[in-house]
Amino acid sequence: MAPSARKHAHVRSRRVYGQNLLTAPGAVRRLVDAADLDPDGVVVEVGAGRGHLTVALAQRCRRVVAYEVDPDLAAALPARPNVTVRVADFLAAAPPPQPFTVVGNIPYALTSAVVDWCLHAPGLTAATLLTQLEYARKRTGDYGRWSRLTIATWPWWQWRLAGRVPREAFRPVPRVDGGILRLTRRPVPLAPGRGYAAFVELGFGGAGGSLHASLCRRYDPRRVSAAFRALRLAPDTPVGLVWPEQWLTLFRLLTARPR
Repeated sequence: MAPSARKHAHVRSRRVYGQNLLTAPGAVRRLVDAADLDPDGVVVEVGAGRGHLTVALAQRCRRVVAYEVDPDLAAALPARPNVTVRVADFLAAAPPPQPFTVVGNIPYALTSAVVDWCLHAPGLTAATLLTQLEYARKRTGDYGRWSRLTIATWPWWQWRLAGRVPREAFRPVPRVDGGILRLTRRPVPLAPGRGYAAFVELGFGGAGGSLHASLCRRYDPRRVSAAFRALRLAPDTPVGLVWPEQWLTLFRLLTARPR
């Protein structure tokens, strides 16, 4: 295949997965700075592309494992002694045996799958992902509302919007800006015990259109009302407007054994 034909093929494949290559040096630095890398640590990069981010990561940490599914792009990645290039699907990869972090400008169409991989990787300490700005804002409560996934994982993971990247920093230029999503594993979980996942599932069940009504399906309505008063939450508060810390307090109050 001629060089020009290969270039167009790369562009088409990137568009299929919704990925736009991050090329602006300032945006690359911003993403790496947000990752707060350990100089002696191991970083797994998702979708290395042409290596702009790979080089910056290699300058900041001991070892980089860069995943790039496109063989031609992978072959053109800069050779560095501390960079291991794997021509493979990141989502099918086994996590490293030692503690590690994930950094990547990820394909927008695969955002949920990449986030899910990170949440279930045993040795992962943090993930810094460049996603669509809307996704990053939604997951971090930046719209003033909280999603079910964020609430369900909050005792184990901190979700934070670590910055914004203008769409002009990508090639090809996407329609929307990017958001730097920062996931950090908590050293000590905040959940007081088992049952929190089922509690969140019940709360988002949609009964009556409020968290109060949903919780009353399983717990004594008087205890539910008392817990809401303790948090100064109105009974008709929509479930999405209840903060993660309030969820944890409600869980503790409603699952504690009566004295």
